[in-house]
Amino acid sequence: MLTTVEKQFSILFFIIVLLEIITGLVPDLSYAHYIAKPAIVTSLIILFYNNANNLPSKIKRLTLFALAFSVIGDILLMFVDFSEHYFMFGLVAFLLAHVMYIFCFLNNKAKTKGTYWFILLLVAYAVGLFILLKDGLGDLLLPVVFYILVILTMTVSAYIRKKNISEISYLLVLIGALCFMISDSILAINKFYKAIPYSGIYIMTTYALAQYLIVLGILKINVTNTKV
Repeated sequence: MLTTVEKQFSILFFIIVLLEIITGLVPDLSYAHYIAKPAIVTSLIILFYNNANNLPSKIKRLTLFALAFSVIGDILLMFVDFSEHYFMFGLVAFLLAHVMYIFCFLNNKAKTKGTYWFILLLVAYAVGLFILLKDGLGDLLLPVVFYILVILTMTVSAYIRKKNISEISYLLVLIGALCFMISDSILAINKFYKAIPYSGIYIMTTYALAQYLIVLGILKINVTNTKV
């Protein structure tokens, strides 16, 4: 399923993720954390840019924009302790990243109608998350609601993304989108509802996995279909 380059990259990638988690937990390594966190998605940008020559230019461009906005969001969220404005700016950056992914995924939208039960489950999950968070959102009520709608749309666009692409590409992107939703949900619950012990580990693990799976999935759009 993975090429030699992807296997080698995967080892390096998860070492970077581990370093991010460690530097985030150990106060004496806080300065290294400012390097490790943006390095997660930056490494994916390098992998994608060097291996996306066979992809349509529109998909390549949209994916790179999504990853670039993600890096910006990662950097901004590291400074939330200095000012809450950085959280809002980070929210906007990740919102733009999701929008880029939506346009990217819609390039492979299925022409045939699929089942809608999964989409209904996603909508029910989003509604439940909003109900849980709404009392703690304050002035951020509308921005967070809009963000929930955008990430819901991103996940749905991953679900309906099936047209002349490999099965492995479809599954990797869909699982990655779900991981992204889980990561953002944990972040939102931790910030607006109730503190979650070791939330940083859960957030970054699911976030890194989400970006990793999405990038690999997009790179495998043209791979010969195989059952997984």
